[in-house]
Amino acid sequence: MQNERRLSVLRAIVEDYVKTEEPVGSKALVERHGLGVSPATVRNDMAALEEEGYITAPHTSAGRVPTDKGYRLFVDRLTTVKPMTAAEKRAIAGFLEGAVDLDDVVTRSTRLLSQLTRQVAVVQYPTLSRSTVRHVELVALAPTRLLLVLILSTGRVEQRLLEVTEEVSEETLATLRAKINTAVAGAVIADAGEALRTIAQPADAPADAPQDPLAAAVAEALIEAMNDHRSDERISIGGTSNLARFGDSFDTAVRPLLEALEEHVVLLKLMGEATAGGLVTVRIGAEGPYQELSQTSVVATGYGPGDEALATLGVVGPTRMDYPGSMAAVRAVARYLSRILDEA
Repeated sequence: MQNERRLSVLRAIVEDYVKTEEPVGSKALVERHGLGVSPATVRNDMAALEEEGYITAPHTSAGRVPTDKGYRLFVDRLTTVKPMTAAEKRAIAGFLEGAVDLDDVVTRSTRLLSQLTRQVAVVQYPTLSRSTVRHVELVALAPTRLLLVLILSTGRVEQRLLEVTEEVSEETLATLRAKINTAVAGAVIADAGEALRTIAQPADAPADAPQDPLAAAVAEALIEAMNDHRSDERISIGGTSNLARFGDSFDTAVRPLLEALEEHVVLLKLMGEATAGGLVTVRIGAEGPYQELSQTSVVATGYGPGDEALATLGVVGPTRMDYPGSMAAVRAVARYLSRILDEA
C-alpha cells in the first residue's frame, strides 16, 4: 500500500513537472492532486523517493524533479497508454489519407507527429531491402530513351533513365514489360534481382548464347535501383522549433540534440530498430547509445504494411516529456501510416 502511494506521488510529480516546467513541492501536490493523505505524509514519501533515486532537488530549490530512474518507473508502471480522442483519430486519418505519394505520406506523418507531441518528430523512409516488387513500368520517352519505374510494396517509387543504342518499338517494349513483371512481381528485392538476371539470359538458353542487349540493359538498371541502399538512410525530420520550449536546458539537452539532427546515421541509431506488433519503445536519458545525448529521450515504434516493420518513426526530445501523450501519438500515427501502405 505504501509503495502504491509513493508511486502515486511520483506520478503526480512527473505530471506536474512536465506541465509546469517547475520543481514540484509537497504543498502543490496536495493542492492539485487528490492523494488522500496529509502534506506531512507526502513529504515523507518524497523523502523516500529521493533517497531511492527517483526524484532529486535541483540546486537549493524546495521542490523536486524526476530523475531518469523516476521517469523509467513512471513509464514502466503506466497501466494504459492514453487513448487518442475520436476527434484526434479523425484528424489523423483525414490528414494522412489526403497524401498523394510516399514522400507526401512521410512528410505529412512527420508534421502531424510533431504537432501532436510538441517534440521533434523523426520518420524513417521504408527500407528497400525488405520491400517486394509491386510493378515495373517501361515508358518510351524518345525512340532511344526509356524511363524505368520500379514500384515497391511500400508505395516507394524508384525511377531510372536509360539510353539505348537502337530504337525500341512499342511492341518490343510491351513484350519486355510483360516478361519482367511476370518474373518479379511479388518477389522480395533479393529474389527479384536474381529473376531479372534471367531476363537477358534465359536459364534454358545455351551458355554461349548472346544476351538480348535491350533486356540486359533494362535488367542492369533495375537491379541497380533495387540495390540502392543509400535511400535506406533517408529520414524526415519536423518540429525542430519545439526545442525552443526547453531553452532553460539549451547547453545540456538542446544543443547536443540539434547537432544529432544533422547526422542522420546518428539519429537512426538513436531511434533504434523498428519493432513490429504495435510495440512502442521508450529510451530515457542515458539508456540511449550516445553519452552526449544522455538528457534526451526517444519514443519510437515500427511501421509497415501488415505486421511487418519496414522502418521506424517516433519523437525525440529532452527527458522532460509527456510520455503517455507521446506514446499514444506515436502508436496512432504508426498504425494509420501502416494502414495506408497496406492499402496503397
